[in-house]
Order: sequence, then structure tokens, then C-alpha cells
Amino acid sequence: MTIPGARPPAPRDLVRAGDRLSFVYVERSRISRDSNALTVTDERGTIHVPVANLGAILLGPGTTVTHQAMTIIAESGATAIWVGEEGVRYYAHGSSLARSTRLLECQAARVSNQRDRLAVARAMYEMRFPGEETSTLSMQQLRGKEGARVRRIYREQARLTGVEWSGRDYDAEAFDSGSPVNQALSAANSALYGVVHAAIVALGCAPGLGFVHTGHYRSFVYDIADLYKAEVTIPLAFRLAAETDAAAPIGRRARIGVRDQIHKGGLIGRCVADIKQLLVGDVEVDESYNADVLYLWDGADRLAAGGTNYANGEADW
Repeated sequence: MTIPGARPPAPRDLVRAGDRLSFVYVERSRISRDSNALTVTDERGTIHVPVANLGAILLGPGTTVTHQAMTIIAESGATAIWVGEEGVRYYAHGSSLARSTRLLECQAARVSNQRDRLAVARAMYEMRFPGEETSTLSMQQLRGKEGARVRRIYREQARLTGVEWSGRDYDAEAFDSGSPVNQALSAANSALYGVVHAAIVALGCAPGLGFVHTGHYRSFVYDIADLYKAEVTIPLAFRLAAETDAAAPIGRRARIGVRDQIHKGGLIGRCVADIKQLLVGDVEVDESYNADVLYLWDGADRLAAGGTNYANGEADW
């Protein structure tokens, strides 16, 4: 029987996760398809979005998406993420770019072994504390070091920008009630979470299997995003809060700022490399991790080909 409809592209035909751009945030618009591009239409008109190069598309309130639009998003390997107002709530995400569970199995094995889990957590902190020795620190000591470092970064950014800082104060139920710098931090971090989430699921990893964070369906997202906040979102939020003559809402300016920094700094490529380094170390991970191949487990570390009938002789059922 011939299956109707266009055949989805093979994984080798798609742009690799590390080579993709950052994200697009859309709200109060209609998203459709025109040939191989997305179209986004609102009262100002229509624009075309090259979805094949996107890491994620964040779908905000008031967004209507056609069946064909979702089809090309999925076929292109971009991650559709449904978010709330200003992008600060996460509701759901779409399909993954990955076709293999190789990295997922590495992640599950390492998070399930206490010694390996601590080693990964230490490696994460080493990425945040360049040049500092963390190989003998416990999780409690690592958390204390991180807490002191974050407070120091906030104080330093407040001093550099002249923005008053009295601590992180975020209420998901009342975004506008926060100070400008807290609003900017919330919006910027949410955008960063969306991009990191897209990179994680594009590699086939589990957003919920965290090493430092745990018990939440996005624990690994928070683990990886924390690697970049001191470089990306915290300085950006204080800089935006210091701008007194800006006309656009600070949440929108924060998202645009994160998008620009991600593109300029190649953050998605770094994110992909960091995830692989944390999960498999210096072992080379070739592109076969994304091959569209199904195996059967054959005991121990052995695999058997899928799609094969292994019955000996005539089956009695």
C-alpha cells in the first residue's frame, strides 16, 4: 500500500542541532506554511521564517498553528515549545530531532550511579568555576560555592550598572509586579531555558534527568542553562534595567537580547558540545547517534537487528 503524503526528510538531510540558530517567540499570530517556510501573520502583516535553521519556536498566547505548519516544524527538527505570557511559563514541547537513544542511555546510566552523578555535577561546576579545584568537593560544598558566586555576580552587575538590587524576587503569577531587573531576568532565563530545552531534546536526552537539579520534568534543562546565566542572562538583565529611555517592554527586549547573544556567541553549538562532554567525556560521538535505526537488545552490551523474525521453525501462533 502506498502511504499518502510527502515523505519526511531523513536525519542526514537536516541541519545539525549545533549548527542551528536560536529561537523565535510568537504570540497573538497565525502560523501557517508556504512551501518550505513558516509564515507568521498578525495585524502588521506576514513574515516568512526559515524553520529548518531554528533550534526552537516558542508559541505564546493567542497563537493559532495550522496542521501543515506543525508538520514542517516537526520535519525540520525544530522544537515547538508552548509557553505562557512573556514566555515565562512552559507548558509542553513537540518532537525531537534525534532518532537514536545513545546519549539518553548514557545520561540515564550516569544519573543512576551515585559516583558518576557526582562526577558530572563536579564537571558542571568546573565549567562555571574556571581554574578552581572541585574534584574533592561534596554536593553541599558545591552548592555553597555556587550560591556565593551568584551573589557576587549580582552585586558586581548592580555596581557596574547602577541598578538597585535587593535580591531575586520572581512571582510567576504576577510578572509585572517585579522590579525591572527581576522582570528582565525572568524573561531572559525563560528564553534561555527554551533554547537549552530544544538542544537537549534534539540530542535525544531527557529534560527531566538532572544531575544537580532533580525531581522536576526540566531538571536537566536547569542544569545546563545554569552554565551560561552568568555570561548571558544576568549581565543582560542589569544592562536592560539600566536603560531609562527604552520604549519596548523589558520582557521583549530581554528575549531579543538573549536571541542576539545566542546567535553571536554560538551558544547552541556550545550547549551541544557541553552536553556531550558531560555525558560521554572525551569519547568521540559521531553523527551515527542520530541514525534512524532500530535495534533489539540481545543481552549485556549486544544488539540485534530489528525488523527480523527470529523464530526457529514454524511458529505455533
